[in-house]
Amino acid sequence: MRPPLLRRQADLLRAPGFRLLFLATLGSGIGTWLAFVALNVDVYNRTGSAKWVAALLIAEFLPTVVVGFLLGPLVDRMSRRGLMIGSDLVRAAVFCTLPFAGSATQVIGLALVAGIATAFFRPAVYAGLPNLVSEAQLPGANSLLQFVDALTVTAGPLLGGILVEIADPDAAYWLNAATFLVSAALIARIPGRLLQVAAVLSEGHWRDLAAGFALVRRVRPLFTVLIAWNVASIAIAGANVSEIVLAREALDADDFGFGLLLATAGAGLAVGSLVAGAAIERWGIAGTYGAGLALIALGIGGAAVSPTVWVAAACVVVSGAGNGLALVCNSLFVQRGAPDELRGRAFTVLMGSNFAITGLAMVAAGPITDEWGARWVWGGAAAILAVAATVGYGLARKPH
Repeated sequence: MRPPLLRRQADLLRAPGFRLLFLATLGSGIGTWLAFVALNVDVYNRTGSAKWVAALLIAEFLPTVVVGFLLGPLVDRMSRRGLMIGSDLVRAAVFCTLPFAGSATQVIGLALVAGIATAFFRPAVYAGLPNLVSEAQLPGANSLLQFVDALTVTAGPLLGGILVEIADPDAAYWLNAATFLVSAALIARIPGRLLQVAAVLSEGHWRDLAAGFALVRRVRPLFTVLIAWNVASIAIAGANVSEIVLAREALDADDFGFGLLLATAGAGLAVGSLVAGAAIERWGIAGTYGAGLALIALGIGGAAVSPTVWVAAACVVVSGAGNGLALVCNSLFVQRGAPDELRGRAFTVLMGSNFAITGLAMVAAGPITDEWGARWVWGGAAAILAVAATVGYGLARKPH
């Protein structure tokens, strides 16, 4: 008889290497989302313009696209531990510099540097994870890491909002710098051999890059993520852009309703992430992935036709839980489908592709929301997600 879920996850945290990575992810994640609020407030206070805030958001996600399409092999050729520590130190330096920035342009430039470091850090974490735990523990390990990500998404902005309100953005910047230094210290305690089997010999940067793209096209689990999650991301991006319009206009709930939808999405994401490992063990990864995408579709579709914000919030919990299930499956597909020497670039290619699709979908979602309204955007998103669920399940259940 298998031990209960919580006991198995507690056992994972007793493994020194994984525990250190877990704590590093928790600390730097809270700091990152805390600073996200501070950066937005800082730029808006300096400019009073939403265009500058949009430029900040582009500076934060664009590096993931560039790294994914042009620099991914570095995650395999370099020491993953060294890359993670270096990324943390760069981000700490950025946030120590931000209090002295003299203009919005300088703030955005520094945010771009931090975004480049983050674009290397995250794939290095997930590429190294399979070397820290056994194959049997891998679903649970991904589940815990995604769970802590969900917690930071929920807690970080809340703490950031409070800190900026009672102090100023500079206080958030200093605190975030400290979280990155703590993260670097924790990761430094993990032996490098536990994050990477061996150094990878380069065949030339462009050949290395092409090998990553070829792997994603050729290997079924990776191709599943490329197709199904990119389709899903079109819908999720549309829902995210129009969420404030749904709350304020369609549901007549003002800013409180918008905050409620964000909070319940985070709560659902945390629950879905926490149970994902157990779900994969019981129903398999194909069944869990299809169910996760279907739950996102169901929740978003339900919110589209909800009469009140409270009903919509309950539906958003469902979509958030589905999101948590699907995200854990995405990581597991890549970790099981890519060999260690190619795993880093596989993650960067898929992350870069996803961020590019998401950015384009967000650009399109604004005018569509203005023309058709948020309920129609959410209804259309649910239909697209139903297609993604069908495609994702079909691809995942076929022989690799």
